[in-house]
Amino acid sequence: MIYEARSYRLKPRAVPAFLDAFGEAYEKRQKFSKLAAMFYTEVGPLNEVIHIWPYENTGERDRIRAEAVKAGAWPPKVTDHIVDMKSEIYTPFPFVGDFGSGKLGPLFEWREYIVNPGMMPGVMKGWEEAIDERRKASPLVIAMHTDAGVLNKYVHIWGYKSFEHRAEVRAEMSKKGIWPPKGSPKGGLRYQDNKLCLAAAFSPLQ
Repeated sequence: MIYEARSYRLKPRAVPAFLDAFGEAYEKRQKFSKLAAMFYTEVGPLNEVIHIWPYENTGERDRIRAEAVKAGAWPPKVTDHIVDMKSEIYTPFPFVGDFGSGKLGPLFEWREYIVNPGMMPGVMKGWEEAIDERRKASPLVIAMHTDAGVLNKYVHIWGYKSFEHRAEVRAEMSKKGIWPPKGSPKGGLRYQDNKLCLAAAFSPLQ
């Protein structure tokens, strides 16, 4: 399984109109394949939307996208709202299971890290040892690393009931020494960023 995450920066105040147009087009597009999630940012880089699509492999991705375009079901009429676009292909960490669905939010935190080349196996080892205890505090939507796009990057998405719940969970996990995970290579972290998001009304993940 792979996930394509497409991040679009929009013009100021364009998010509602973008989501309306995207959601209308998705009624036809979902007949070819369904979204994993559709987010829009609340804190962090503003006026950003992220749509995540699951595929078995890149071959299925190319085939489905071509079929949807040929059928006139895609792309949505949103070009006038977009300032910048980015697409990345991710492979999930092998021990985290399927992409989360249903009501895991309504607040979602997207955290992305870039590590030095060769460090990803150590990152995953530390995660595998700690993730079961961490998941007891709040749901993990997915943890995944790039296969195409910005390399040596991994993203983890968490669901929270509220901003307060997020702060409580993070403080509790740090106090207990459960999170962040231990065992990751020291000095290997090059970059960190995060954003807090909400889900569009038509997103399978809420």
